Amino acid sequence: MKHPSPARRPRVLLVDDNAALADNLRTILEDAGFAVVTAGSCAEAQSRARAGFDVALVDLGLPDGNGTELAQQLKEGAPDSEVVLLTGHATMESALDAVRAGACAYLQKPVNTPELLMTLETAMRQVRLHLEKRELARRAAMAEKLAAVGTMTAGLSHEIRNPLNAAALQLTVLERRVGRLPAAEQGPLLQPLHLVRDEIRRLDHILEDFLQFARPREFYPKPVELPPVLDRVLTLLGGPADKRHVRVTRDFAVVPPVAGDVERLQQVVMNLGLNALDAVREGGWIRVSCRVSDDPEVVEILIDDSGPGVPAEIRERIFEPFFTTKAEGSGLGLPIVHAIVTQHGGTITVEEAPEGGARFALRVPRAR
Repeated sequence: MKHPSPARRPRVLLVDDNAALADNLRTILEDAGFAVVTAGSCAEAQSRARAGFDVALVDLGLPDGNGTELAQQLKEGAPDSEVVLLTGHATMESALDAVRAGACAYLQKPVNTPELLMTLETAMRQVRLHLEKRELARRAAMAEKLAAVGTMTAGLSHEIRNPLNAAALQLTVLERRVGRLPAAEQGPLLQPLHLVRDEIRRLDHILEDFLQFARPREFYPKPVELPPVLDRVLTLLGGPADKRHVRVTRDFAVVPPVAGDVERLQQVVMNLGLNALDAVREGGWIRVSCRVSDDPEVVEILIDDSGPGVPAEIRERIFEPFFTTKAEGSGLGLPIVHAIVTQHGGTITVEEAPEGGARFALRVPRAR
């Protein structure tokens, strides 16, 4: 009975101090498509659990503790995972303890293979339900934020943009008047004026993010050659990168045209490139590459950097509206990127780059 695995093999944490039995169970489970990690004690199980698991098979009798207590601790630490208890001496009391500990099933040793695999399949269904429920909750929260953006857009466009335009116009007039003064008097006056101008531009960019996110333009995909688009982005990044002594490299394979919009694809890569530039220290590097993915109908664009990377605990959140780790900004840059990529029928993920640092991977369907 092979376990379906669209993305990765389901992970089983097998906790039993009987090495021979654990080895036999491991062989059975690996043959069925599971990735198995074993532990012979409570302490070792707690340590192994930090790497993550989908289902834990836990023996009740362990040399340094009680399996029921361990099951409860594992469940508390990984609420989306499931625990199955094993025992050689089944009693009504131990079965009730298993239920109280949050175990989803209870098996008596020696366990026959069909019953073991059926129990794990049932447990994996529960795990998938937990994940789907969490994803639905995340999408519902994002939908609420999107609705809030839409509600705010009309007011923002009128109540903020008009005063910003008026302020920018008056600032231009003031700068011209200052420019007529003697050169010695201009310096102390122009410095604060330039600061105000920069802040007005920053506010205008934030407002533009809101408007673009809430009211995306109509999308009419056409065949787009990626290398010229990526070349333009790297040319634009070259100046800021040189100032920070950051090396920007390219690695373009021969790829077919993708179905998309040139300006929006350029906006996506530019946004990710600037994010990478913010993350990389002086003397670091950024690499932009493209290639045909494992699916020949999909083209990948990869933006790797030598920065600190994106912590695993926030990778699922960085594409949410208004979520940001920066002191400044609207928190809409990456959500706009995500929206554009989705509009193209593609996907974007954040991963760890092969050399460390962050990797943003865009996957876009080729033009037909």
